[in-house]
Amino acid sequence: MLELFKYGFMIRGFEAGIIIAIIAPLIGIFLVLRRYSLIADTLSHVSLAGVAIGLLLKVNPLITAIIAAVLSSIAIERLRISKKIFGESALSIFLSGSLALAVVLISFSRGFGVDLFSYLFGSITTVKQTDVYIIGTLGLLVAATIITFYKELLYVTVDEEAAKVNGIPTKFINILLIVLAALTVSLSIPIVGVLLIAALIVIPVVSALQLKTSFIKTILIAEVISIFAVISGIIISFYLNLSPGGTIVLTTISIFVLILMLKR
Repeated sequence: MLELFKYGFMIRGFEAGIIIAIIAPLIGIFLVLRRYSLIADTLSHVSLAGVAIGLLLKVNPLITAIIAAVLSSIAIERLRISKKIFGESALSIFLSGSLALAVVLISFSRGFGVDLFSYLFGSITTVKQTDVYIIGTLGLLVAATIITFYKELLYVTVDEEAAKVNGIPTKFINILLIVLAALTVSLSIPIVGVLLIAALIVIPVVSALQLKTSFIKTILIAEVISIFAVISGIIISFYLNLSPGGTIVLTTISIFVLILMLKR
């Protein structure tokens, strides 16, 4: 079991994976309760366009993915606030548009190479030390921001209209939430991959909600599920030579099914 820690890429994978496992449920709980789960899918596809830009310009794809996701999240929220189009329509436009942009940008390069597939499905072997520093720094920023604005985020999540009446800057809180979601999504790319990010953010939270406990306990249970899924998924993928992203997501789904069976 300890032999996997002899490899530098495994240590980097565990470091990045645990950070992501901690912050994913923190933002996921607010997205799920507000029925914003589709935002994670949309921002993951936007991140793919950012990755394609990075690969084309020979820049760290994680950085370009973060920039693309954050800018798009702000644009999505502004469109939603303006009420010129329905929120679901804005998400659909950004999802399909960013995917189309990614395909076009990829066609300018060598096509779907090994590097791109590692970003699509996750690969701990491609996690660089620079990526760990970026994930750690921004992950700490996301966690600190959620703790700082916890009451406001919870109030807006439970009753946005009442929060507005009580003087909470709901527009700012909504933009803050979607920006934090964008950071979480883009940071998860190296471990889980673009196509599976939403599952890691949503499924542990949905699993914890089945137990119908208090808000804080739900977060703690989701954290335990997320961390267990990431650690066990990385270990299983190492010994069985599987995709870590797929293994992690299948582990979260297995836990979700187990909880449903226990409830019955």
